[in-house]
Amino acid sequence: MGRLFGTDGVRDRANRGNMTAETALKLGRAVALYFKDRAEDGEFPAIVIGRDPRLSGAMIESALAAGICSAGVDVHLLGEVPTPAVAVCARCTDAVAGLVVSASHNPFFDNGIKVFKGDGFKLSDEEESAIEDLYFTDELDLPDGDQIGSVFTVENAPEIYADFCAGLVEAENPLSGLTLVLDCSNGATSICAETIFEQLGAAVSVIHDDPDGININANCGSQHTEDLRAKTVELGANAGLAFDGDGDRLIAVDETGAELTGDQIMAICAKAYKESGQLENNRVVATVMSNVGFHAAMKALEIETDTAGVGDRKVLERMLETGAVLGGEDSGHMIFLDCHTTGDGIVSAIKLLQALKQSGQTMSGLAKIMTPFPQKLINVDVKEKPPVETVPELAKAIEAAEAELGDKGRVLIRYSGTQPMCRVMVEGPTEEQTGEIAGRLAEVVKECIG
Repeated sequence: MGRLFGTDGVRDRANRGNMTAETALKLGRAVALYFKDRAEDGEFPAIVIGRDPRLSGAMIESALAAGICSAGVDVHLLGEVPTPAVAVCARCTDAVAGLVVSASHNPFFDNGIKVFKGDGFKLSDEEESAIEDLYFTDELDLPDGDQIGSVFTVENAPEIYADFCAGLVEAENPLSGLTLVLDCSNGATSICAETIFEQLGAAVSVIHDDPDGININANCGSQHTEDLRAKTVELGANAGLAFDGDGDRLIAVDETGAELTGDQIMAICAKAYKESGQLENNRVVATVMSNVGFHAAMKALEIETDTAGVGDRKVLERMLETGAVLGGEDSGHMIFLDCHTTGDGIVSAIKLLQALKQSGQTMSGLAKIMTPFPQKLINVDVKEKPPVETVPELAKAIEAAEAELGDKGRVLIRYSGTQPMCRVMVEGPTEEQTGEIAGRLAEVVKECIG
């Protein structure tokens, strides 16, 4: 992580720390200056900004816009749209960059800023570092007079994105015959998800699609699927689809109400891609957090698996290195590089439902492609983030846990890139043993750095 950027942009409690209006203004200015220097001569560049519905979004958006205009770059406001819609709009409007005001799956009182380049891809580490240099520079050469930027409103951004998603499938009404329940997490997909899936021919019921700025991610969406599971069973739907607050991840529910993880969704899509000849280089990219069962499923399908670090940026980097078109995380972030430049929950859902239709099976039947190992993930709030190996008590506890599991499981302890939190993840042969080991390690983390 850099001086300002974390795993996925900048994130903090709104109006505190790294997410104040002052921070947003300076970051908007730094991003604008960086991309302005790379714009074509004679071009007056523009940056698009989209946001999710959380309460502090307008404040951060306004500060970003002020900073961008002060650098001599125009701003095109997209309003409330999913994160992947910003990448789409950046490309189709020839903007030099796209900014997203969102804290993804975090509670409403957090917020964040993500940055896309004009081609719809996220920044590299080197590009983030260059923007940080500008952010921390006191003396900047800023324009005046008629060279100051202006702010414009893009009225049809949701429609642009909806057309993009619907255009991914050539067939007419490709999802006809499917009954779906959508959980929009009271977030950014509330504005467009129902329209998109109805355009594709599905019969749709929607829950948690009434954002008020405070209820985003509150006991709903990809992190909390209880309501979705119940509604899917109640309506006898073929599947339930849960998005997170900014719409870049997907968790699914089958017709029995059982939850499918991101790894299971990716395994289903990998098999469908291979069968249709779309799986370039016969490989997928997973992360260190991916379940052992996913790797076993890919081996059975004779599909090569590459492993990346945590975060969709790391997944994308590895995909570009290896020529893979499919990659993702167990958390539900998936990238279909033959369709989009970034993780997209709605695109992932379309791909999953295409696989469902083509298979003629139920969603629960498709999910049998992968048997997840029992996994326990415990998040522990921490005061600091020293390298795990430099904490003697923790290193010793990890060694003991790994010896206990042998080749029947694994331990992964890592810090969150966006929150003051340590994630303790254990996979093992039984729920009981996995939970006991994870709890024991979590206590050590809490005692040492909590």
